[in-house]
Amino acid sequence: MTSNEQHPSDEANPLRSLTLDQLRRRTSMKWRTYPADVLPLWVAEMDVPLAAPVVRAVTEAMGLGDTGYPVGTAYAEALAAFAGKRWGWDDLAVERTAIVPDVMLGVVEMLKLVTGPGDPVIVNPPVYPPFYEFVTHLDRRVVEAPLGADLRIDLGVLEKAFRRAVTGGGRAAYLLCSPHNPTGTVHTADELAAVAALAERYGVRVVADEIHAPVVTAPGARFVPYLSVPGAERGLALMSASKGWNLAGLKAALALAGPVAAADLARMPEEVGHGPSHVGVLAHTAALRDGTAWLDAVLTGIDENRRLLTRLLAEHLPGVVHRPGEATYLAWLDCRPLDLGDDPADVFLRRGRVALSSGVPFGTGGAGHLRLNLATSPEVITEAVRRMAAAVE
Repeated sequence: MTSNEQHPSDEANPLRSLTLDQLRRRTSMKWRTYPADVLPLWVAEMDVPLAAPVVRAVTEAMGLGDTGYPVGTAYAEALAAFAGKRWGWDDLAVERTAIVPDVMLGVVEMLKLVTGPGDPVIVNPPVYPPFYEFVTHLDRRVVEAPLGADLRIDLGVLEKAFRRAVTGGGRAAYLLCSPHNPTGTVHTADELAAVAALAERYGVRVVADEIHAPVVTAPGARFVPYLSVPGAERGLALMSASKGWNLAGLKAALALAGPVAAADLARMPEEVGHGPSHVGVLAHTAALRDGTAWLDAVLTGIDENRRLLTRLLAEHLPGVVHRPGEATYLAWLDCRPLDLGDDPADVFLRRGRVALSSGVPFGTGGAGHLRLNLATSPEVITEAVRRMAAAVE
């Protein structure tokens, strides 16, 4: 596999392309949830214009009236080609994929295939809040295996959770977040192989949410697909272009199965494949096939913003603990030294007019923390930190 996610790009930084006035014309969740005097750095939307290949694909579809139902394997073929070039993963089998509406709905469908009502699903908190919400709504039981103090998977804690989960002979699944949201941790090949070995030992089925796979920003960091590691043949994974190319509003994702899990994926109801947007599939396919130069420009901008945030916090909010992640465009900030209570995001919203994601819904380890979205302009990040510092003076 390649050792560096990013590649040189001559494209201008898309994060510097739009003004605040232009962004406030948007009608999506990020820009319409709070009043206009609030700087929104919370939900995972990027402040970027779309990649030109995506715009062309969608525009051509509109011109043709090509707005029917999705069909075919073009998305999976584009992902397979991207995975081979980007991650050196040449074993993504198109025949073991299926389109699903989005990653989290795909997670639900995968969990339906390998668990039943009341069965346990292990997660690694602090972790993306919908892991709790969707699992609970599915009538499954969340079992926590918290990350270690280094914000990495604690294999000893995970093994204990696996052992507890299968006590009594029931079925269990492990919902793996890779790369990890909110910490930006990129799991290594050795870590993932150890996870696979534990899963086989205890009969736990792994479902990997790999939505942030294209968004590895730290130079030298490497994303490793779970299904590429030894022992992961019974695994299931979900991937999408939505995070890498800011396509959350164009619904589409892919479910992938290891060779031993092919029969499980084949049991997914046919109607699930009707849920993705056909236009979304076209957009995601164009992004993966022709949008890598744009992606690399964004990744460079995110890396610059992460380093900018580190400098700004050291200067203006030195009490905040920030361990820069290797992936995602999210920053996980430990605000406990500021003594702002369990929900510092609420304080910064009320006093500083900056919207950030509260750490509390991320589960164990989230209290006293917040998540900040780095996918914006350096000017917005600078102003946000200025407001946050003023809020605690």
